[in-house]
Amino acid sequence: MSDRPRILIAGGGVGGLALAQALRRDGLDVAVYEQDPTPTIRNQGYRIHIDANGNAALRTCLASEALDLVRRTSGVNGDLVAGYTHRLEEVTTQTFPGIADDEITNVDRNAFRQGLLSGLADVVHFGRTVAGYRITGSGRVRVEFAEGGGEEGDLLVGADGVGSAVRRRLLPHATVKDLGVRCVYGRMTINETTDALIPEAFNRGLSWVADDKGLGAGFAPVRFRSRPEGASDYLMTTLIGTPERLGTSDEDLFKLPPQDLWKITVEATTDWHPAVRELFAHADADTFFPIAIRAGERVDAWKSGPVTLLGDAIHTMPPAGGVGANTALQDAATLADELLAAVRGEKSLIDAVAAYERTMLPRGFDTVDNSLRMAGRMFGTAD
Repeated sequence: MSDRPRILIAGGGVGGLALAQALRRDGLDVAVYEQDPTPTIRNQGYRIHIDANGNAALRTCLASEALDLVRRTSGVNGDLVAGYTHRLEEVTTQTFPGIADDEITNVDRNAFRQGLLSGLADVVHFGRTVAGYRITGSGRVRVEFAEGGGEEGDLLVGADGVGSAVRRRLLPHATVKDLGVRCVYGRMTINETTDALIPEAFNRGLSWVADDKGLGAGFAPVRFRSRPEGASDYLMTTLIGTPERLGTSDEDLFKLPPQDLWKITVEATTDWHPAVRELFAHADADTFFPIAIRAGERVDAWKSGPVTLLGDAIHTMPPAGGVGANTALQDAATLADELLAAVRGEKSLIDAVAAYERTMLPRGFDTVDNSLRMAGRMFGTAD
């Protein structure tokens, strides 16, 4: 290609921002459109697990300054994943010794987003919702915003999550399956009082506690290496089950205020081990919110063009295994490599997109399948 393409990215989440970092670092014209009005308004969770694939992708996408900021504001590394009965009887345990200090194992979602936003002030446009797009007569793509107006570029990347408007337009037949289970997220600020309540093993990574009635709870700490301004160390709490097991309908669950959601977690675990009950009892009641757990269903490859997809916008996956963000980061690294090859004149822009999709599609949906198998064991959704 003789001219550098203009890349439009719908969505300023993990994958979209990592891609923007990689492209901007190499001088490409890139714009990110994010529906959130500010960088901090987002109820998607608190703690994100970063694995070896995610670390490699971050090294590929981020300049050294941004990577250093992400690393400095990440959580102290953990080395344990363990499973327990609701009586705190150990069922499974897996340790990960010898993790290098420069590796990242967990990040706070908000701190991570701030790190990924560093240096992109003139690239990311908040309060801009990509509602659709059209291909122009010259083969370019024009996005239309729900707020009015639009922009034109050479490639549109839909990184706009599970409800992707770009996916609905590009692949109207693609479906996302509701697994029928709900997750109530919350967190407990770690202070002198609450720190003593956390079982020793729970401080070392992810701990999963489940009863024999289809209810499970996950706990994982974020103890910042270098605490961002206004942030506190915390223990992420999750309670997962069907609406029936949680004792409320979907219609009510998604309307309840945070304090009432917190009460659900306390009441649902009244017959659990006292140490677990204390964690929910001392959690910050105003931090609770629900999500539906869903998974994208595999789609066949399509004819590549000036629109593609990334992360949850194409291969939504349940949180089992903590691989969703890592897969989005892999997508960003792969797409960036292909687009930069096009800029160097090694292939056309469309050939670069096609090469990316040949890698992304099987990798993403294989990861979804693995997550579904794990979700079946954890949440009782084996079908």
